[in-house]
Amino acid sequence: MPSGLLIVESRPSSPEELAAYHEWYDQTHLPEILKVDGFVSARRLASLDSDTFLAVYEIDGDVEAAKAALGLAQASGTMSRPERVQLSPPPVVRFFRGLDPTGQEVSSSE
Repeated sequence: MPSGLLIVESRPSSPEELAAYHEWYDQTHLPEILKVDGFVSARRLASLDSDTFLAVYEIDGDVEAAKAALGLAQASGTMSRPERVQLSPPPVVRFFRGLDPTGQEVSSSE
């Protein structure tokens, strides 16, 4: 079980950019994130009733450390800037910690 998740909800910048958005996301963005310490898998999903897409990244280990490593990769230019992603409003980005059956935080892969 992963110790946490990063969930990102985003949209293409326009309907005309849909193919380029998917290409950038799948060929560039996902591989870049999976190179960041702590991120072990990624999956994308499409909304059934809107033009919204969801990316779900599994984190193994310390979620705060993975979040910090991702921020460092973005700030250092290791990761590319978003392409063909709607920025107004910006993507919704949320980190989550896993919980065990008793409601206690999961600190590492079990």
